[in-house]
Amino acid sequence: MDFSNNYAPEHLIINTADSNNLAKSVRNAGSVFLGSYSCESAGDYASGTNHTLPTNGYAKNYSGVSVDSFSKKISFQEINAEGIKNLGPTIELMAEAESLLGHKNAVSVRLKSLEND
Repeated sequence: MDFSNNYAPEHLIINTADSNNLAKSVRNAGSVFLGSYSCESAGDYASGTNHTLPTNGYAKNYSGVSVDSFSKKISFQEINAEGIKNLGPTIELMAEAESLLGHKNAVSVRLKSLEND
């Protein structure tokens, strides 16, 4: 399983007596076929699983194409005055360490405005 997870196959067939147990160790694969009757061609043509799968080891980072691949996701965040007071000094240190002084300044001016209020 270590080799398989490192290789990250597009298709992984586990044809062993304990295939369900081994399946618990799968971390990187496009599609997994369990047991002696679960051949890859069943997945390709008839069993209903996704057939648009990551190749060339990309299963380490990607799943098969699905509806989620075409969904737009937006993250929202809101930090209140107490939150920026708590996070601000850490953000400033991290931004300065990366020489991103504009990012640091965006926090610094907010912290300064809170001091002046």
